Amino acid sequence: MTFWIALALGSALLLLIPWALYPWIALRLAAARGAEPGRNQRPPENVSVVLATREPPEAVRARLADLLAGTWPASRLDLVVGVDGNAEPYRFADLVPAPHRLVVVAGDAPGGKASALNAAMGAVTTELVVCTDTQQRFAPDAIARLVEALDDPRFGAVSGALRLGNEAIPESLLGRYWSAERRLRAAEARLHSTVGVSGSIYAMRRSLWAPLPAGLILDDLWIPMRLVLGGHRVGFEPSAEASDIRTTTSGQEFERKVRTLTGNLQLIAWMPAVLLPWRNPVWIQFVCHKLLRLATPYALAGLGLGVLGAAFAARPGMGWALVAALLLLGFVALVWRNGLGGRLRHGLEWVLSMQGAILVATWHGIRGEWNVWKR
Repeated sequence: MTFWIALALGSALLLLIPWALYPWIALRLAAARGAEPGRNQRPPENVSVVLATREPPEAVRARLADLLAGTWPASRLDLVVGVDGNAEPYRFADLVPAPHRLVVVAGDAPGGKASALNAAMGAVTTELVVCTDTQQRFAPDAIARLVEALDDPRFGAVSGALRLGNEAIPESLLGRYWSAERRLRAAEARLHSTVGVSGSIYAMRRSLWAPLPAGLILDDLWIPMRLVLGGHRVGFEPSAEASDIRTTTSGQEFERKVRTLTGNLQLIAWMPAVLLPWRNPVWIQFVCHKLLRLATPYALAGLGLGVLGAAFAARPGMGWALVAALLLLGFVALVWRNGLGGRLRHGLEWVLSMQGAILVATWHGIRGEWNVWKR
């Protein structure tokens, strides 16, 4: 009995720390610090927007048009496109309004997003650089808000806030998760630095750039953690918004999560200093926000086994009653597709999908398989 109770309590604590206790403490500590001091608007200066892509030319053209339609003067924008492939179809000569400079470069060997980013950053001539992806769209003042945030010399990079199409669906667990994730990132930045930036909207200083290693999965985790280890802070600007109106199914989110979680493990393998509290000033944030969440499926299994084991040890009838209740919930989720059953089914799909993604990512990490990008 004691073993099963200890297993259940330990597993419950392993779940509560990253998913409840740490976010609650971070939000309360950030609130206690009060509001950020106001910023002065900066006069427009030349800013480079870097887009690393392998999307079709028409999708890239639409993205560049969106960037030029913002409030930042087109005459002050350098658009730098790093193409993972043949760059020729992306040399648009008829963008309206015309940017200050359009540069299109092919990614370096051996290819991949990191190589495309390296080639693009090599063509940047301005100090302030905004990085983005192809499918998202910026709020009109997003670039201005990022530039204002970087006016604080303590920050080496600043992330914007990405909003997902799933957030418009009330019952979407992904939408709720991402909304909570934005609040947590803002709190972390208020305390010191956010652990990771949104790859679709962040800005950094070119003087702090260092080439990414070939085969890197998550530039939006590698770059901020390298800056933090180097003594810089990484901010979060909630008013600098990007949106992605696409909605995501549990299957699509599974593939994305496998990639990002494998990227977390790759970072640990390639940048082990993040695990050293005397080197990493956001060590607690990294462990609670990134590392402990990887233990979620194992903690869920431990909690389930602990509760069932304690129930059977105390009274076998109680254990069988719990088993029957779980089977009933599963049956309801399978056959009742509307109302409560539909919501239960949706929730189970997402929960199981995310736990499966952690298991697959763990297997990738154990084997050192980092090639998780699908063509």
